Amino acid sequence: MARADGGGAPNRAAHFDRNGGQERKMSNFGGFDRWPVSTPMYLPANLPVAAFAGVRTRRIVAFILDFILVSVFSVAIWFALAVLTFGLALFILPPIFPFVAFFYNGLTVSGRQMATPGMRAMDLELRLIDGQRVPFLIAAAHAVLFYLSTLFPPIFLVSLVADGKRCLHDILAGVIMTRRPV
Repeated sequence: MARADGGGAPNRAAHFDRNGGQERKMSNFGGFDRWPVSTPMYLPANLPVAAFAGVRTRRIVAFILDFILVSVFSVAIWFALAVLTFGLALFILPPIFPFVAFFYNGLTVSGRQMATPGMRAMDLELRLIDGQRVPFLIAAAHAVLFYLSTLFPPIFLVSLVADGKRCLHDILAGVIMTRRPV
């Protein structure tokens, strides 16, 4: 088959149809206009005010408890690896804290209790804003965003004006911290 512009090469792209015979218009959204956002980026209206009572203070205490636990785990892993490798691993071990914190938060928050041990001690839990359990990658990314936020503490002031006392890293990760239901 010859091309319409008079050229001799066949135009196979014009006959390739992925939409079952239906012709689609091109968009400038790069495909993002096809799927609607399933979860809102704002606070759901069905959460009671009591779910947020004392969340900020409890989060600070939970962070201190979790920081102590992650530090203990990091030192224990660092010491064990230093002994097992006869000191050869000391060159690669200094950045072990971020890895331990990444997996600690990812595994505990995505687990069945939806909280780190520090959060559980303070009766807190972390959920997606639609109420579902947080998957591992989102929980770990939330932890990375949190530790990056600690480099610039005024970012935490967002929780004073945001709905549901959410910090900037909560908003970016699409999660919400609430009190555990009784």
